[in-house]
Amino acid sequence: MPGHGPVLVVDDDPNILEVMQRLFESIGHGVVTAANGDEAMRRLQSGLVPCLIILDLDMPVKDGISFRREQLADPILARFPVIILSSRHDVEQIAGSLQAAAYFTKSRDLDALLPLVADHCLREPPAPAE
Repeated sequence: MPGHGPVLVVDDDPNILEVMQRLFESIGHGVVTAANGDEAMRRLQSGLVPCLIILDLDMPVKDGISFRREQLADPILARFPVIILSSRHDVEQIAGSLQAAAYFTKSRDLDALLPLVADHCLREPPAPAE
């Protein structure tokens, strides 16, 4: 399998999760999904080491903004890059404030995510925080 670790896709829309899983698996990437930020945080705290996190902003339980802030506050978890995936009009501004590696609007063709995933998942894994 190419890359280092799976892609973690965090979105409350089961259709988005299914499309992303099929898309990334079709090119040989492992995929782990989470329906909200709380579930994603539990996966990370349980030892999941993703090459990339694709994160929706608007979700129940724990939204993407709260998840990302919690992730950034933890030196070990902060090393995992995040691409924000959202239909919000202010996604560019939010992605910047959350130190996202990139942002992507849900209205775009999701195949265009493949180069971004390849960029993050085919490089050396991030070094552990000391």
